Amino acid sequence: MKKCKTSLLQYASQLAKQLNSNRRERAAETYMAAVKSFIKFIGATDINLGSIDKATVTSYNYFLKRNGLSANTISFYNRNLRAIYNHAIDDDLICNAAPFRRVFTGTNRTAKRAIDAASISRIAHLDISGSPSLQFAADLFLFSFYTQGMAFVDIAKLQHSNIHDGYLVYNRSKTGQQIAIRLEACMWHIIKKYHNHSNPHIFPIIRGIDPRREYLNASHNINRNLKRIGEILEFDKPLTFYVARHSWASIAHMQQIPVPTISRALGHNSESTTRIYLATLDNSAVDNANKKVIEALSY
Repeated sequence: MKKCKTSLLQYASQLAKQLNSNRRERAAETYMAAVKSFIKFIGATDINLGSIDKATVTSYNYFLKRNGLSANTISFYNRNLRAIYNHAIDDDLICNAAPFRRVFTGTNRTAKRAIDAASISRIAHLDISGSPSLQFAADLFLFSFYTQGMAFVDIAKLQHSNIHDGYLVYNRSKTGQQIAIRLEACMWHIIKKYHNHSNPHIFPIIRGIDPRREYLNASHNINRNLKRIGEILEFDKPLTFYVARHSWASIAHMQQIPVPTISRALGHNSESTTRIYLATLDNSAVDNANKKVIEALSY
């Protein structure tokens, strides 16, 4: 049996370094977050890769459940640890003992995140001009909605060079797919509001000193301010950039825009992905159908 002298933390740190050199900072961070969680569970500073077996992984999952983590969060840790483990197999460091075979690595459907058009309008008309940080968060949320649910990471990376002949052209960080969006007046208004000739980026998020830290700090502050805006407007769910994306898709679907068009706008690789995505957005049609069936009964 192959003996491994490499530790989990040591090997994961090497992988993270490679990912960072390839500008895949987010992947590096998720690997290290999973390793940190696993090491906390074992109560030591590190563990040998060859010591990771089914019993240990099963106990780890029970540990996460006892600590109140959701199924999707547990799956997130399992997937990243499994990815590190598989890399070690590929590098011929360990034999495959399949320790993650019986643990959950999928994704459960989450609660509906979309809000309706009236709620989007309430955000646009909310008077928070006295708080520049809240206003900036609201403007970026609206910009995300106006641009077909653009992710925050892509908004942060946008540069003036992404504007071509009245279109905003960029590649999604998640998939690499190129998306072109015609710039409407509402988008131009927000872009011009934050224009700064000394910064190549459209929005004052990345200034070039320490791009990754600047991005993470801005993400934290803006998400916190979005949550505050949602509380001010008494929404029944936290306001996030996911809400902007889901809301655009939901409203487009309600406007009877064809699924292929929605799929292309969202940057999905297939229409089947979009159909699954739309199925999680709004249950109102089913709710109304059930209500009609119940109302048809005579008591």
